[in-house]
Amino acid sequence: MPLSITKPILFGSFTVTSQVFHLTSHSYAFVNLKPILPGHVLVSPIRRVPRLHDLTAAEVSDLFQEVQRVGRMVERVFHASALNIAIQDGSDAGQSVPHVHAHILPRKPADLPNTDDIYKELDGPAGDIGQHLEHARKGAFPTVDADEARHPRTAEEMNKEAEWLTKEMEKEAS
Repeated sequence: MPLSITKPILFGSFTVTSQVFHLTSHSYAFVNLKPILPGHVLVSPIRRVPRLHDLTAAEVSDLFQEVQRVGRMVERVFHASALNIAIQDGSDAGQSVPHVHAHILPRKPADLPNTDDIYKELDGPAGDIGQHLEHARKGAFPTVDADEARHPRTAEEMNKEAEWLTKEMEKEAS
């Protein structure tokens, strides 16, 4: 069953409505334009605020409950044995879109040469969601990419994954 979304959902200044696969009264989960690993998704509050401390108690509670639910689903459907969950809280921490968001990355044995490489990926150009979204908005991408094996996905690819994950979220207990 598709989500019933009645108004555009924004991630910072970017419209991500078609990428959303889970929605609550305070939070939403959406697929990533350029995932670091298969299944790399994000969970964000609906209200656009830059920092974690800007959220209300209800928003914080909902955000982390949904990170937990989405994490369970991602681990199950991507056959992962663990998760990396990361929040870059402010630009000096590597946050590229000034809107609170949690990265959820399913992990498997030997999925990266070094387990901690994920933090280099999140901190480097590969994790710069804002840059990737801005290039997508303009319909152009940088000619040189820090990780040439990772290409931005098309709207069709992201929509297909969002539809699949919507169905998978329906299987998760609240």
